[in-house]
Amino acid sequence: MADQLGTELSEEKEAEIELKKRQKRTWEGLHKSGKIGITPELPETLGFYDISAVRREQRELSADPSLTRFICTELTRGYFLEHNEAKYTERRERVYTCMRIPKELEKLMIFGFFLCVDAFLYVFTLLPLRVLLALLRLFTLPCCGFSGSRLLQPAQVCDMLRGLILVLCFSMMHYVDYSMMYHLIRGQSVIKLYIIYNMLEVADRLFSSFGQDILDALYWTATEPKERKRDNIGVIPHFFMAVFYVFLHAILIMVQASTLNVAFNSHNKSLLTIMMSNNFVEIKGSVFKKFEKNNLFQMSNSDIKERFTSYVLLLIVCLRNMEQFSWNPDHLWVLFPDVFMVVTSEVAVDVIKHAFITKFNDITADVYSEYRASLAFDLVSSRQKNACTDYSDSVARRMGFIPLPLAVLLIRVVMSSVRLQGALSYTCVLLFYLGLVTLKVLNSIVLLGKSCVYVKRAKMEDKLFERPSTAPSSSAKSPSKADPASPTSSSISSVTTQPIPRTDLFPPPFTYPSPAKPDEEEEEEAQLPSETKHKTSKKDLLEIDRFTICGNRID
Repeated sequence: MADQLGTELSEEKEAEIELKKRQKRTWEGLHKSGKIGITPELPETLGFYDISAVRREQRELSADPSLTRFICTELTRGYFLEHNEAKYTERRERVYTCMRIPKELEKLMIFGFFLCVDAFLYVFTLLPLRVLLALLRLFTLPCCGFSGSRLLQPAQVCDMLRGLILVLCFSMMHYVDYSMMYHLIRGQSVIKLYIIYNMLEVADRLFSSFGQDILDALYWTATEPKERKRDNIGVIPHFFMAVFYVFLHAILIMVQASTLNVAFNSHNKSLLTIMMSNNFVEIKGSVFKKFEKNNLFQMSNSDIKERFTSYVLLLIVCLRNMEQFSWNPDHLWVLFPDVFMVVTSEVAVDVIKHAFITKFNDITADVYSEYRASLAFDLVSSRQKNACTDYSDSVARRMGFIPLPLAVLLIRVVMSSVRLQGALSYTCVLLFYLGLVTLKVLNSIVLLGKSCVYVKRAKMEDKLFERPSTAPSSSAKSPSKADPASPTSSSISSVTTQPIPRTDLFPPPFTYPSPAKPDEEEEEEAQLPSETKHKTSKKDLLEIDRFTICGNRID
């Protein structure tokens, strides 16, 4: 009996093991084939399929997917950011750069704004005094027996031309009626005015880029060395071209000011809103473009010029409105919200535009300190004795800001808005002029001090004292003292390229050769080539030097 029970138990265990192997093979084949609809072979108990056994088998198989397992994995899985530390550090630096952009950009904007103020005040304060000094020299030196090669210095000739252009354009602007232009613009529709304002902005940029070339051509034609007196006739067409340009540019800015005045005086302020939204359209046109450091520098200078020009236009609008309301100070507070809105939109657009341009092009915020050092270098180099250009001209070339048309328009508006009656009014004008001169001098001193600090901080002071003859050789050997591979040194050298004064226009200084001893003359003959040994005598050397000097003078 015991042996029979043992054999029966062993047979049952073998049957169970075989059943489990068969179920396992069935589920594995089912999962591999993907046939979900086919009913597997399950153990049958009292006419029902044993589902619990299958579930136990599924729990034993860890590779089988399930919705619960997926949800648990999603809730409990983890990851480690330190495995990609460089990537996240770079993203954090980009955020820090965007946060630093407003501060660095406004530093550059404020410095550039005061540069434009200095160049603009020069036209009203120091230029008249320099013209008076040039006229005094022109009338007094012939009476004192002047025996020089030049009656006026080149800088005085340029000052005389500027003053004459200002006087002629101001007299021509008297024939342009500002009130008629204002009512003509006010009668147009809002959409037409919006299109006109956009066209005026484009035309202003084109005029600014081409106008400085016209003025430079006039200055060089008037001051270049001439062999014959009739060559001075070429100054006349250049002068009339410059007068025509300044007059047209002044009218263009007047139309811009009139359009802005109409926007301020409109009842629903719709035109002002459209004009402000035009600034945000500028973001779309510039943010998604590829920008290098030089391109960003040009755009920053253009933004400085546009901001200063918009402030002058706002001043003109306020003057015209205050005149219409008999200089009532209460009306100034009516204009203040609109002025604040325009200024705020200008600042916000510049900050957003520069922040995203630096983000998309991987440019650090330190580049704006390099741009500021470049502008400071222009200012310091223009104050040297061997300067190649005037300071206002260097600002005009960098930023595209030409103060002559804007000065003509501002003088025209002030003269038409302010009535002078009695000696007290003229005394006030004199005091106001003295105040402008004081402001100009203080602004120049502060700017010059700050510029020296920025140039020294950027380690660019060695470039100020380089001689033109030694500059190419030194630059060929070592462009800068800093490491050329560093971004700071390369970017500074790229945006601060300065014109070198030409020295080939002047003959070399004549020096008499020292008397040589016979033994030394023989040594020199031995060192010279065979074809030039017959020129080694003292008399021949003197004749050669005289011929060279005469040839340089003729050239």
